[in-house]
Amino acid sequence: MFKKSLSLALVGALIFTLVGVTPVLAKSKAEKEAERAAKVKAGIAKLGVGKDARIAVKLRDKTKLSGYINRAEADFFVMMDDKTGTSTEIPYPEVTQVKGHNLSTGAKIAIGVAIGVGAAALIILLILYSRN
Repeated sequence: MFKKSLSLALVGALIFTLVGVTPVLAKSKAEKEAERAAKVKAGIAKLGVGKDARIAVKLRDKTKLSGYINRAEADFFVMMDDKTGTSTEIPYPEVTQVKGHNLSTGAKIAIGVAIGVGAAALIILLILYSRN
């Protein structure tokens, strides 16, 4: 019985080793925060800077800010508030949530195509209506 149990345990360990299953270790709080800051930084970089880069930001202290990205640096970004005209320097690790309020390139193309198709359909209808 002992030999059979030992054989099964060895076969199981060998299978796990060959398959490459490693135990999953939980990330530390610092690693999670660094990962979140990197995601925020990538999102800010994707949105760009200028008055078209509109965002709403929620900070760790539950403060909510909205405006546009004026400048993006390595450790922080500067956000301009439309209502007050003040600029706020926000470090990436202080941000818990970012929502961009601008359209992606694909959405802009889709809107343009829809407008073009609608205009063409309207012109065709007007031509057909004027013939009758």
